[in-house]
Amino acid sequence: MKSYIHPFPSILDEHTRILFLGSFPSIASFEQAFYYAHPRNAFWPILKAIFDVRLETNEMKKIFCLEKGIGLWDVIATCERSNSSDTNLKNCIPNDFEKLLNDYPNIQVIAFTGKKSHDLFEKYFKDLKIEKVLLPSTSPAHAAMKFEKKQEIYKSFITQYLTV
Repeated sequence: MKSYIHPFPSILDEHTRILFLGSFPSIASFEQAFYYAHPRNAFWPILKAIFDVRLETNEMKKIFCLEKGIGLWDVIATCERSNSSDTNLKNCIPNDFEKLLNDYPNIQVIAFTGKKSHDLFEKYFKDLKIEKVLLPSTSPAHAAMKFEKKQEIYKSFITQYLTV
């Protein structure tokens, strides 16, 4: 097991309404210093399909999220692990969501991009008063659900809060 510190900042600002939370960056995300960077992760392909946009660079993805009111972060600030699997996260220390929600009061809902992020958040912050929604994992490890079904669920969720 090796210790890791979250390697890049959250993406959000005063206009953020939806905060998507993962558990902790994958090895691929560490290497590219950006969220959902594994080439088979469905997060960016889902957003591209829903909004009919081209998001080719990390900077384009960041600008797009901020323009749309979408925030990105992870539940865990530091942990130990030996690979990218969420089942492998040990000795986790969470990010400070009480401070974050005080600093960004326009966030209306937290959307978890998988069960592990949801479970970790509930472990540390179950009493925080904010709407929380568990969405299907976009990880390539969650191949049981077809891309089209994930896209349909994400679109239904997103259109409740944002203009598509």
